[in-house]
Amino acid sequence: MKSDRKILLAFALNLGFSIFEFFGGMLSGSVAISSDAVHDLGDALSIGLAYFLERKSKKKPDETYTYGYVGYSVLGGLITSCVLLIGSLIMIASSVHKLFYPTEIHYNGMILFAIIGVLINLLAALLTHHGDSLNQKAVNLHMLEDVLGWIVVLIGAVVMRFTNFYWLDPLLSIGVAVFILIQACKGLQQILALLLHKVPSGVSVEEIVEHVQHVPGVLGVHHVHVHSLDGVTCTASMHVVTDGDPATIKHLIRQELCEHGIAHATLELERSDEVCCRQECGIHESIKQVHTHHHHHHKRKRLSK
Repeated sequence: MKSDRKILLAFALNLGFSIFEFFGGMLSGSVAISSDAVHDLGDALSIGLAYFLERKSKKKPDETYTYGYVGYSVLGGLITSCVLLIGSLIMIASSVHKLFYPTEIHYNGMILFAIIGVLINLLAALLTHHGDSLNQKAVNLHMLEDVLGWIVVLIGAVVMRFTNFYWLDPLLSIGVAVFILIQACKGLQQILALLLHKVPSGVSVEEIVEHVQHVPGVLGVHHVHVHSLDGVTCTASMHVVTDGDPATIKHLIRQELCEHGIAHATLELERSDEVCCRQECGIHESIKQVHTHHHHHHKRKRLSK
């Protein structure tokens, strides 16, 4: 089965079950089930967007989207994170209210829903297992989280069935909601980093500059920019001062950048006697020194002649 069809089937299972959960939460009186229904609805939205992006990502860049369609992934993540954030806050407020004003819980119904929840989410996890795309791997992670969440709800329901600890249900709900809240905040933080063109985590601009400067024939590097459009692929642009063979220099620099996880690079080569029009963007002091030393060396050479 193709990856996009697997995602579509996982979406159908998750959406149908989230609706089933809402009714299950109301019938059993369990806010833990209602809380997970919000989670599953957010996951269904994520999976739906993932299916759309799986198909969309196969399109090549065109005159309208010259960078391709990876921006849709960021937009989908933003919408999903906001849905999960708002939903988890609502469920925390509802659960806190239930702690002080408990309602009767039908434990047998809660146990039944929890068993069905484990089985359905496990099936969805198996469908998206061994995914060959980033979208499918992300969907599989969601499914595994859901399986674990329902196992927690099942354990709590069994404990309440035999101990009648009614307060355990809203506590489980708060625990699930807080977990979702933390994950949603992490997602938003990553999305904001992309939108603000922050250097991707794990990438050191200082280290990249240092290594590129040691490439044979490179005299200096400045105007360095590194960012990611989708949080997966890193791109870079830089001005390189060199008097060497352009083709050789570019080949060596691209090889060096590949070792730093830079998949695409835009390089502007400048000669040592060329004045960069974009120096206001900032030049490393060490690069200034290299450039100045080179200039004085040539000046002394001309005077000696």
